Amino acid sequence: CADHELNVSAFTARCVASAGSNPYSVVVAGLAALEGTKHGGATARVGALFQELRRTRDLRKAIADRLRRGAGIDGFGHKLYPDGDPRAALLLEMLPKSRERTFAASLADAVEGVLGERPNLDFDLVGLSRVLALPPGAPLAIFAIGRTIGWIAHAIEQYEQNAMIRPRAKYVG
Repeated sequence: CADHELNVSAFTARCVASAGSNPYSVVVAGLAALEGTKHGGATARVGALFQELRRTRDLRKAIADRLRRGAGIDGFGHKLYPDGDPRAALLLEMLPKSRERTFAASLADAVEGVLGERPNLDFDLVGLSRVLALPPGAPLAIFAIGRTIGWIAHAIEQYEQNAMIRPRAKYVG
């Protein structure tokens, strides 16, 4: 979780560092971006998916039913990894054998069978949290702890550059 190019939280942290803010402010800015529902906050929806489908006998049918209702399937696919998120694959391999790991693997297989997409890091952070019986909110907390290391590294680089990030925007009416 430490770094992932210039995702929204890393870019936000880097922009704040470029303004000369202290490392605490850099981390607070990164956290503000990370908790967004399109970023690390997606782990809450993945957790709800796990909870909803936990007792389902036919996962493929349940996934297809969700899609027919217009409900999304969070935790799958990543535009940077069309062949699957290697972070997620590694994390799933590292999980100790348990019922929760078996369920996570079955759910991943079912979604891949229906959507053709593999799990991303959000999915496997939820899987990890369930295998370890961690409290609600743990997937986002684990994500944030790892990401904080990356934000600090970005801040150090940005401080060394001693230049403010200032993208330009062109008004088009």
